[in-house]
Parts: sequence; structure tokens; C-alpha cells
Amino acid sequence: MSRDGELLSDIELAGLAAGILRAMGLHTRFAPVVLLVGHGSSSTNNPHAAGLDCGACGGQTGEVNVKVLAQILNKKEIRDELNQLGIVIPVQTQFVAALHNTTTDELLCFDVEGKPAWQNHLQAAALYAQKERALSVGIETESATERARLFQQRTRDWAQLRPEWGLANNASFIVAPRNLTRNLDLAGRSFLHDYQWRQDPGFEVLELIMTAPMVVTNWINLQYYASVTDNVKYGSGNKLLHNVVGGNYGVFEGNCGDLRVGLSMQSIHDGQDWRHHPLRLSVYIAAPREAMTAMISMHQTVADLIGNKWLYLFQWDVEQQQIWQYSADQWQLVQTAKVAECTL
Repeated sequence: MSRDGELLSDIELAGLAAGILRAMGLHTRFAPVVLLVGHGSSSTNNPHAAGLDCGACGGQTGEVNVKVLAQILNKKEIRDELNQLGIVIPVQTQFVAALHNTTTDELLCFDVEGKPAWQNHLQAAALYAQKERALSVGIETESATERARLFQQRTRDWAQLRPEWGLANNASFIVAPRNLTRNLDLAGRSFLHDYQWRQDPGFEVLELIMTAPMVVTNWINLQYYASVTDNVKYGSGNKLLHNVVGGNYGVFEGNCGDLRVGLSMQSIHDGQDWRHHPLRLSVYIAAPREAMTAMISMHQTVADLIGNKWLYLFQWDVEQQQIWQYSADQWQLVQTAKVAECTL
């Protein structure tokens, strides 16, 4: 990695790696194998393919990012520097870069010799995910092998208008310990960020979450919201009629007119019913209300999103089992929350 044409030192790389690990809540109790999973899609003849890849990666897959991070974290010299920063990674721990294909639900691992036993778990998870998603894309077979083949076939079909549903029907962003929601069926409608506020004494990670992932998930939510509520102005109409302009400038619907923006009807409607129900994003954060209020005061962009009700912010008080909403510059008790037992 380089900055301004100069290679970064091991000390600088360790600093970057430490920030990434702490932001993910991954800085203690490392497993023997740690998967770093990016995501991307695969489809053919699809001018909107970038919309199914990673928005945080500039409309590309996350493959390069996870490969670089795995390479950094597997380097002994950088681990030695991480030790000085309070992050001790066991010698036997191996970081593995992987890519989740969101069209087929397959997980591809890079630079792994042979087929370790843990890859069987990934294959089982992929088959389970395909079974869960099959009916939504018109695959009705009970055979796991045939189901996997049909998912692959969708990626190669040049006439396929709906290779996958992307993030259709998203409704919430939950920032909390993962074991609070592990046994809930969220129906694929929630973004999740594993966060333990007691491991964030200065609330630097909370600030990062509220100014980056929370803002990005709001962008995604509003893209779907606007494309459903007014597809003529904010969507891109019928994907079947799209013509690509200038290689990559955009698309016309037909052979003239204005460049279309937003999502096509095929991304939000299955031909019979809407696949996305327009709701503004509800953000639930398990952190002290005072810390969240401070972040709102510090960042005008965040204050505007909440104050103008482009998203709804809730505090999940795990200890008191309560949900509070930030509205009109104050916290208001919404309801008592039934939560699973959790050791924070």
C-alpha cells in the first residue's frame, strides 16, 4: 500500500489495521481461521451490475479490499506492531480473504490450500441460503444440486432482467451485539453491525458508525424509497428498454430522452407485486443516549438526516429493556423491548 507514491511502513499499516479491527469489534479472542468476506454479484448483459456490487467499494466487488487486508494481517512484522497497540493475534490465527457472490450465494475463498473442514460449513450455509431465496427468484426444485445449477444459470443468462433483488425491502439498521438478534428472523430486511459500546470507551467507533455506515445505509434506503414512490422521476423505468449511452455515462429508456436515474422497475417489482415497501430507515443503536446525542451535536449532516426525518433514530437500552426515539431534539420512550439475554 502507498500514500502519495510512497510505500507505507509497517507501523503505519499496523495503525490502519488496528483501526479496522476495532471498528469491526474484532480485536480479542481470535479464532484459528478468520474470514474477511467482501461481496459482489455476477450477471451478464447488465448495465446496472455496479448497483449489485459494493457501494462502499465504488460499485465494485470487495475482493481487492479483503485480499489486501488479509495480506496485511498475516504479515508477522505487522502483527508485532499490533502487539504494541494492544491487539495480540495468536501465531496460529490465519486471515482468509473471501467473496460472497450475492447472486448465487456462493462463498469463494482465496489462497487456501486444499479443502479444509471449515469450508464444508460454508458450502452448507450457501446451500441453505439458496433454499431460502429460491422461490423469490422463481426456482422451485427440491434438489439442492439442481437449485445451485439454476442459480448459476441466472448469472449467464443475457436476457435475465432480475438476476437478484439486491437490497430490496431494506427497512432497518441494527447496531448492537450480534447475539441480541441471532435467533430472530429479520427476513433479510436489516443491515447489521456488531457493536459493543463498553469496548468503545471514547465512542470513536460509535462516531464512525453514525457518520459512515448509518449515512450509507440511508442512501441505499432512500434510493429504493424514491424509486418506488416515483419511478418516473427518481427511477429508471423499464430495464428491457434501456440503451447504454456513451459506454458508461448512463442509460436511456428507449432511444432518446433524458438519462434515467435510480432503480429500474425490475429491481423493485416482480411483475405481480412490489418487492420493496417504501419505509424510511429505522436505526437502532445499543449505546448510551448521551453519547449518541453528542454525535448528533458534532455532525450537522447526521443532525439533518434525523431532524428532517430522512431516517428514524432509536436507542436500544438493553439493560432497561427499553426503546427510545430521538425526535424534536430530545429522547422519547417508545416501548419496553423484549430482548434475549446478553452479556455486554
